[in-house]
Amino acid sequence: MSAVTPVQIPPKPTSSVDIVDWRPEDPAFWERTGKAVAYRNLAISVPSLLCGFAVWLMWGIITVQLANLGFPFTQQQLFTLAAISGLSGATLRIPASFFIRLAGGRNTIWLTTALLMIPAIGTGIALQDKSTPLWVFQLMALLSGIGGGNFACSMSNINTFFPKRLQGTALGINAGLGNFGVTTMQVVIPLVMTTAVFMSLGGDPMTLLKPSGTLIGKIPEGTPTYIQNAGFIWLVLLVPLAIIGWFGMNNLLTISPNIGSTFKAFGKILLLYGVALVTAAVGLYLYLPATGLGVLNMWVAMPLIIVGTLLAMKLVAFGDMKPNLAKQFEIFKDKHTWSMTLLYIVTFGSFIGFSNALPLSITVIFGQSHVMGPDGVVKHIANPNAPSALTFAWIGPFVGALIRPVGGWISDKVGGSIVTQVISVVMVGASIAVGYVMMLAYGSATPEQYFWPFLWLFILLFAASGIGNGSTFRTIGVIYDRTQAGPVLGWTSAVAAYGSFVAPIVIGEQIKLGTPQYAMYGFAAFYAACLVLNWWFYLRRNAYVKNP
Repeated sequence: MSAVTPVQIPPKPTSSVDIVDWRPEDPAFWERTGKAVAYRNLAISVPSLLCGFAVWLMWGIITVQLANLGFPFTQQQLFTLAAISGLSGATLRIPASFFIRLAGGRNTIWLTTALLMIPAIGTGIALQDKSTPLWVFQLMALLSGIGGGNFACSMSNINTFFPKRLQGTALGINAGLGNFGVTTMQVVIPLVMTTAVFMSLGGDPMTLLKPSGTLIGKIPEGTPTYIQNAGFIWLVLLVPLAIIGWFGMNNLLTISPNIGSTFKAFGKILLLYGVALVTAAVGLYLYLPATGLGVLNMWVAMPLIIVGTLLAMKLVAFGDMKPNLAKQFEIFKDKHTWSMTLLYIVTFGSFIGFSNALPLSITVIFGQSHVMGPDGVVKHIANPNAPSALTFAWIGPFVGALIRPVGGWISDKVGGSIVTQVISVVMVGASIAVGYVMMLAYGSATPEQYFWPFLWLFILLFAASGIGNGSTFRTIGVIYDRTQAGPVLGWTSAVAAYGSFVAPIVIGEQIKLGTPQYAMYGFAAFYAACLVLNWWFYLRRNAYVKNP
């Protein structure tokens, strides 16, 4: 008797937002039903991800204004705030990579977007008072990492809605426009701090002790400033997005067959995000010298946080979460997972790290005149001709996000690894050059004369990293099949996102030592090493996979 193939019974939908029949590769189904559903979910996903990036990286701008308003924190502590949000966002991407299968797309995107209201409101309240202790701002920076984590689940979700022939375009739209959250934040926050957007509900203004600026020019000292609007303003988008997402998005039960009830799905997300926040907080406590123990080196704390998060996820997993996580963890046995992780650090890690560190770097290096005193010690005094970080810092991330789809398009024509190789060469040269300019500026009584070479070189770095974001994503799509590509994208994006932690810390520490150029020379050395790695794996004659 021949074996009987068991009939696959589709899961039963639990609500009208759950979709059982999903066949995007069927042209008739796609035109009749799939296209409208997929593009509706994409349309909601893009602004949700944009808000995620904005809330995650808002500390790069907030710290600049904290210094201008005279909050009682050192330069090193201000760099630390941006680094905390960066590390938290990177760590949260690790569990976020698995949310779609565990909890469903609609449940995941709605909850993770709604959670952004917590750091938005909390930050706005904390910024109303100069006596707010540092640990409160550090906690808000930690929670802002939720926005960084959302990238992994957002990309995984959109990937499931579209046929393969359109996945590159859909992911490019979601990631590219989502990345514009960095530029949006850097433009919007300085503008909304100039006026009482929320009237009496937003609280009283503070007075600028140092000149500031916006996209349209400088703001003189003595100007009333509503710094709290930097947090509150995101509620204008988050509240309607929560409503639209609740009613407009869908769970694909063909992808997420065992999500259970909505509240059970929420429980899985909160559990895994909670675990990641705890491991990030413990690691930061062991690392931070200002408010923690300061017993770990950054390069020790970071891998411990990553490993601790993975182990804690396995420990707390229950029910269907265990086999799902076990299957996802198989990617760690593949050597290409590790090579692509390093290459994505070069591209996205640089983009997000420089986005986080650049505003305060401009303020510290060019906002002061560096004058040699009679005792042979360099003194840093206010520079009346200083360029405003809030006027210029948005340009680099804007270019990097805008050019990302171009990188994918070129890679489709000539191959992803060739494009990655070329941009890596550019980044080596640009990093060395910008380090040299930083050295000249930080030793000058008139540092503003070096600002435009500094800015143009950073724009070149952002452009190269943006093109590389597209080329590395293309390479992952070629190397891996559809079942593995999602977890690999999530993992590589998580590790690369630690660039938003590393860059502010490394640059901040070297500025404190008076040698900011060493930070950029170190990045150049890393890029050069990855040049060799990319050639060995993907471009040499007997490469493992030829120019994917």
